[in-house]
Amino acid sequence: MKKYLLGMGMIVPLMALAACGDDSSTEANGEEAAENFPDKSLEVIVPYAEGGGTDLVARAFADNLQEELGESVSVSNREGGGGAVGMQAGANSSADGHSMTLVTVELLTLPHSGLAELNYEEDFKPVALLNEDSAAITVHADSEYETIEDFIDAAESGESLQIGNSGTGAIWHLAASALEQEIEGSFNHVPFDGAAPAVNNLLGGHIDAVSVSPAEVINQVENGDLRVLAVMADERVDALPDVPTLSETGIELSIGTWRGITVPADTPDEVVDVLADAAAATAQSDDFIERIETLQLGYRYADPAGFTELMDDQDALFGELIPSLDLN
Repeated sequence: MKKYLLGMGMIVPLMALAACGDDSSTEANGEEAAENFPDKSLEVIVPYAEGGGTDLVARAFADNLQEELGESVSVSNREGGGGAVGMQAGANSSADGHSMTLVTVELLTLPHSGLAELNYEEDFKPVALLNEDSAAITVHADSEYETIEDFIDAAESGESLQIGNSGTGAIWHLAASALEQEIEGSFNHVPFDGAAPAVNNLLGGHIDAVSVSPAEVINQVENGDLRVLAVMADERVDALPDVPTLSETGIELSIGTWRGITVPADTPDEVVDVLADAAAATAQSDDFIERIETLQLGYRYADPAGFTELMDDQDALFGELIPSLDLN
């Protein structure tokens, strides 16, 4: 299954001694910074609009983190560019641990799509992975497409289906494009600055479908306004037990998003360690897990090493997938 979720004999010793002195000074500065951290309020930058899945994760995390650190934690939405605007702002923010960014899988996909110059290794240090979600193909409750088979048949027959996503090159755009490739059909991809605006346009009847996470449509589904046709996951989603996976229809495709906390790359390691410990306690607390599950979001925690491993693996994966898709 496809899964897309740094005299010469006298000079050298002197240079070496100077280098050691610089390292010692840097380490001392890092330790001092960590000892005083945090000494003011903190901020979590969210690269998408308020109300979407990424925003909901950030707010649940911020509410619990401030109890761990003893300082207020605010959320700042800086949408635009399919997530690139907010993530670039996060990379350029103050590297003292007080400014965090909730990055998403788009940190990897946008650069491979030629839509951003972000580099996950050079721009950020990972703190904690908080969430993982699959894509859900969703239509209006009044849609003529009753099943995923109906939807696929329409695409294969040449109907110009308008499918909304959270931004060009963003994961939900890639998810729909990957499906388009698998069925050899054709979609008219309509980008928005986040999943919430895409869902609102579906509710208004302006597009035929969206590919977003289950959490971003679950309330409207439960209210009877929207209908999920299929999820792009290995297994059925707990929040939508009656909704089939694509593999159940013979399409072996699993793709989705993840969300995690990062800080700018120049943040001292000692400060990152303090923040990572607090983030671990927060992310593994009963209250945070309960809030994530209440929001119908997929829960997954990983420490900095585990988060790095995930990004390494998926960066290689998207480096192969994206060039094979027609994203124009």
